[in-house]
Amino acid sequence: MSAVNPDWWKSLFDDIYLITDARSVYDEDLTCREVDFLEEILKFEKSWAILDLCGGHGRHSLELSRRGFKDVTVLDYSGFLIDLGREMAQKEGFNTLFVKADARDSHLPNERFRVIMVMASSFGYLIDEGENGKILCEAFRLLMPGGSLLLDLPDREYVLKNFIPQSWHEANDEIVVCRQRYLVEDITYCRELVISKTRGLIRDTTYCIRLYSPEKITKMLKSVGFDSVTIQKDFVSHSEKADYGMMTNRMIVIARKK
Repeated sequence: MSAVNPDWWKSLFDDIYLITDARSVYDEDLTCREVDFLEEILKFEKSWAILDLCGGHGRHSLELSRRGFKDVTVLDYSGFLIDLGREMAQKEGFNTLFVKADARDSHLPNERFRVIMVMASSFGYLIDEGENGKILCEAFRLLMPGGSLLLDLPDREYVLKNFIPQSWHEANDEIVVCRQRYLVEDITYCRELVISKTRGLIRDTTYCIRLYSPEKITKMLKSVGFDSVTIQKDFVSHSEKADYGMMTNRMIVIARKK
């Protein structure tokens, strides 16, 4: 297994990522189901300020904008995805704001948002747990009193019980994706091989994501200052049963700021 670069997340999310993960990030029906769920569980109003943290090209935020939400911001480190999302918003005539920044230090104003969401297992990328904690601290700073943080995380118990060391799928007629996984304590490491049927190997990289038990993530959130933490397990948004990696079976965590 290849060694993992601690900063792997700074370069992975590019045009190749949009191909390898197209069955999730470019599935409009899936996105609509997930936004239906967000509206139901958060019961947010269209006037509320919403931050899509680590939101990529903003597929959830763009769908919220389509539904009439007026104050939606997407923050992500990937300049490629932020530029793509901004272009998509402009084409549809939305005022969705796209910000390229580090989730640990966004430079956004204090208490700016009523809801912050981190979707699609986008929390836990940093090997140093203290750095993941900084993201929670930043979310707490950005939330209004009474606001909510939603984390969409892999279901640790499900992953451990159903761990698949190797999987592959055809991303399209040209691209095959092979993933080799192993566990060290609560970190899943994944070597991803992206193979073109005509050009050969086009990516060989290793990334990682940390798994959280309900007890651990609750403790982290409360240590930051969140008052109330609720957890819903066994969240599945894909319509077909398959190995979608960390997106297969998830745990929804909602934390409230006093």
